[in-house]
Amino acid sequence: MSISPNAPKPDQSYVYDTPSTPRWIPLLIIMLFLGLGGLGYVGYTQLQKLQGDLVASNSHADQLGKQLDETNSRVAQLRGQLDVTSQKLGMTQNDLARARTLAQQIQKEQQESDAKLGAQIGQVQQESSEKIGLVTTDLTGAKTDIAATRKDLEDTKSRLTSTVGDLGVQSGLIARNREDLEALRRLGERNIYDFNIVKTKNPQRVGPIQVKLQRTDPKRYRFTLTLMADDKAIEKKDRNVDEPMQFYVRGTRVPYEMVVFEVAKDRVTGYLSTPKDVGVAAAPAAAAPGARTQ
Repeated sequence: MSISPNAPKPDQSYVYDTPSTPRWIPLLIIMLFLGLGGLGYVGYTQLQKLQGDLVASNSHADQLGKQLDETNSRVAQLRGQLDVTSQKLGMTQNDLARARTLAQQIQKEQQESDAKLGAQIGQVQQESSEKIGLVTTDLTGAKTDIAATRKDLEDTKSRLTSTVGDLGVQSGLIARNREDLEALRRLGERNIYDFNIVKTKNPQRVGPIQVKLQRTDPKRYRFTLTLMADDKAIEKKDRNVDEPMQFYVRGTRVPYEMVVFEVAKDRVTGYLSTPKDVGVAAAPAAAAPGARTQ
């Protein structure tokens, strides 16, 4: 074995030069540690926040659970009420169906009744129109009759005359025959009592008085009679035909009037006229003694 001349000797010490560490490496390590620390802090902070959010979520979930339980309870109650209501509604629907059927029946009957009533109204209107036409015709005829009657009354008034009675009081209209007497009665201005008196021993009633014929003179158209009223006798002596014989009775201001328009043997025909507002008074049954002549 050959030994190189450059080989060191065993007891020779050697000095090795180690290369120096760059400065940026420690800085890098420090920065790494700082970054790791920051990341750890951020992670811790995020963890704490997540834990808080989790607690809040759990609490909110508990509340939601309670609300859900309450909602389920209410739903159960509502479902029970719905079942009861459905049963009641079923009964109500049946009642409503019956009510609708009854209402339709009533409406149908009402329509039929309205139709019948309309027909009856139409018939009544037609009959009323016909009756109105008849009434109008009757009224026209009645107006004509009234006009004719009025003219007849006017003619009657113009024919009838008025004169002064035997008491000097202006008399009403005087009738001189039966035709005039009927016309005077139609005027209705006074109460009219016609008579046909014969000569007898007893007086005869004429309206509210009594009359006794004493004697007649047909040739001269004269007569004598006695009137009895208010318990007194009034003699009308030698009176003429168509002469108003006037006398008063108790309680009246307007005189009674008696007119004789026909004289025969022992008979006179005429009428008694009294005011409208005087009732029938009692007359004596016989002539009172000492008859007074007027």
